[in-house]
Amino acid sequence: MATFTNQATMTYNGNTVNSNVVTGEIVQALTIDKTAVGTLYEPDGVVAYVVNIRNSGAAPITGLTLTDDLGTYSFTPTGGTAVQLTPLTYVADSMRYFQNGVEQTAPTVTAGANGFSVTGLNVPAGGVATLAYRARVNGFANTGAEGAVENTVTLTGGGLIEPVTATETVNAAQDARLSIRKALSPAQVNDNGTLTYTFVIENRGSAAAGADANITVSDTFEPILKNIGVTYAGDTWAAANYTYNEATGVFRTTPGAITVPAATVAQDPTTGVWTTVPGSVTLEITGTI
Repeated sequence: MATFTNQATMTYNGNTVNSNVVTGEIVQALTIDKTAVGTLYEPDGVVAYVVNIRNSGAAPITGLTLTDDLGTYSFTPTGGTAVQLTPLTYVADSMRYFQNGVEQTAPTVTAGANGFSVTGLNVPAGGVATLAYRARVNGFANTGAEGAVENTVTLTGGGLIEPVTATETVNAAQDARLSIRKALSPAQVNDNGTLTYTFVIENRGSAAAGADANITVSDTFEPILKNIGVTYAGDTWAAANYTYNEATGVFRTTPGAITVPAATVAQDPTTGVWTTVPGSVTLEITGTI
C-alpha cells in the first residue's frame, strides 16, 4: 500500500498561507499468492506451481505482466565476480491460464536465463486469475540435506502503483534413493571353477538407508554355487546376515543387515553446478560351480 500527502497554498494581498497537510492511502486492489504442489524436490524432478491473482476492486484490471525468477540466486565463482544462477527451468508448454476457474488461451511465455515472464494478463472485477505451470530442477539446485529453492513472482503493469510479489519455498527431499548393480567375475569359467558375484548398492538420496529401511537383496544363482563365502563392505559377513540354499541356489540377505550411507553433494567453485557423490556399499558372494 502507498500513502500520499497533499497541502494547499493560499495567497491574498501579498500574503501566503498554507493549509494543513492531509494524508491518504492507496489501497491495492490486487493480491497474489504462489503455492507449490508438493513441498519437496528431487534431482531432475519437476515442481508444479499455482499462482492466484485476486482483484478486490469493482473494475477489471488488464495488461498485467508476471515474472518468475525461478529461484535465481547470486553465486561468486572462485576468483571471479558474482553471477546469477537459476536452479529451476520452465517446462515448455506447461502454462495454463484461468479466469474465475474458466481456462483461457495460454499467454506466451518468454523464458530467459534467470526466469520467465508472461504479459497481457487480465483479472476480472471481484475475481481471480490463475496461472499453473511446471519447472524442472536443474544442476544449479542444491539437492543435499540443506537444499532449498526460494522463488518469487512479481506482478507489474495494469496501472499498479508498485509491484505485487509472492514467494514460495520448496526444500530438497530428505530420503534415500537406492540402486543396485551386479557384476560377474570371471565371465568365462571352467567346470568346478570359482565365480564371484559383486553387488554395488548406491544411495543418491540425502538421507541414509538404515536398518529400518529393511533392505533385502535376493538372487537365485544359476549355476548353483557351493561353499559360498560372503563379504560385505570388505569384511567377511557372519552367516546370521543371510540365508543360502545350496539345493536351489536361492540367496537372500537378512532384512536390515544392509545399510547405505547418504550421498554427499558439493557445488563446483567455478561453475556453480552441484554434483552428487552417492553413498555405497559392496556385497560379494564367491563360490564354486
